[in-house]
Amino acid sequence: MDDYGHIISIISLSMGVAWASGLNLYAAILTLGIMGSTGNIDLPPDLQVLSDPMVIAAAGFMYCVEFFADKVPGVDTGWDAMHTFVRVPAGAILAAGAVGDMTSAAGITAGILGGGMALTTHSLKAGSRVLINTSPEPVSNWTASISEDLAVIAGLWTALNYPLLFIVLLIVFIVLMIWLLPKLWVGIKSVFAALGRFFSGKKDQNLNNEALPNNKVIEQSVLKMKHKK
Repeated sequence: MDDYGHIISIISLSMGVAWASGLNLYAAILTLGIMGSTGNIDLPPDLQVLSDPMVIAAAGFMYCVEFFADKVPGVDTGWDAMHTFVRVPAGAILAAGAVGDMTSAAGITAGILGGGMALTTHSLKAGSRVLINTSPEPVSNWTASISEDLAVIAGLWTALNYPLLFIVLLIVFIVLMIWLLPKLWVGIKSVFAALGRFFSGKKDQNLNNEALPNNKVIEQSVLKMKHKK
């Protein structure tokens, strides 16, 4: 029974750190580092480096940078685009490190699944921000950003203290993502298509082209009237 609980805890922590990394990597590292350094949790050997004051300070600084960048429309999308190459590999590394001193196969498996989980949450975050940025007011950006930060803290706390509950919630999250991501992708393509038409001027051109048939009909009608006369 103890072995079963230990395995559940490892799965919860490895997938929890990967899930949180996709939303806000620096908040995840900062949360784990502070909790580990204060003795609130016992980090696996490969993750104990997160408790180092230097790592905590670096994560805290980058979290402050992301805190402001994440709340400016347009800037947040650029920030997310750059962090595709940071959050996903970091999620894989943290997930593999959470396995601890288990077999190498378990570490590789955790890294693969962790990278996929980080990519999923990162895609949700980045994609939803593209759609949110179509709104002219900044309140929605602030609300989304703060909600993501709180979700990281609450998610890691649940993964550490109630691992079985976190796994159940994670399964529900994955099912929702399978349903939501295709719809999100359609919305993103529509936004970029609209931007492309706006900057290329194709919208006005299409409108002019659509007006041509009507002009031809009018001209033909006028010619017929003259012919009858």
